[in-house]
Amino acid sequence: MSLPGLIERIADVSPRPRYAFMVLNLIAKVANNNSGSAGPYVVEHDRRIPLRDWLCDSLVPMAKRDARRLAIVNEVRSSLNRMNVLPSDVDAAERMVEEEVRARVRRSGRCNVSRAVSDLVRAGLLRRHYQGFRVDHHNRGAQREAVYTITALAAGALNGRK
Repeated sequence: MSLPGLIERIADVSPRPRYAFMVLNLIAKVANNNSGSAGPYVVEHDRRIPLRDWLCDSLVPMAKRDARRLAIVNEVRSSLNRMNVLPSDVDAAERMVEEEVRARVRRSGRCNVSRAVSDLVRAGLLRRHYQGFRVDHHNRGAQREAVYTITALAAGALNGRK
């Protein structure tokens, strides 16, 4: 499959093909060359970050100028101000606002990444499984993290092989 064919396949199954392509490309960049698997963690600056969180953080720059992100910043600042928890130091207050905004963006970003991955699985470009501890919990993914395996078809298209 060629790269244009890969993009066409993604566009056929995903309502957000550009986003899904970016997710696929990021997964391919961190996938183990031997197995083609990425996750459950990405090591960055000697820290183990869950793959989905790493993907979310990697895609945050795409939303920096987004009006919704600016609205979230304003909402968080107002909320923290109403609760009277913002420090008087301007730099410390900005750090607090940024931390809360990052947490909210990451929560919604995990959902966006999961939707994009589901589209890529439907397109036959990724396989997904979970790794970690299974516990009795209403959330079937409790204490487990996602592992994504890029298919040979997708890897060949991204690497320029037909």
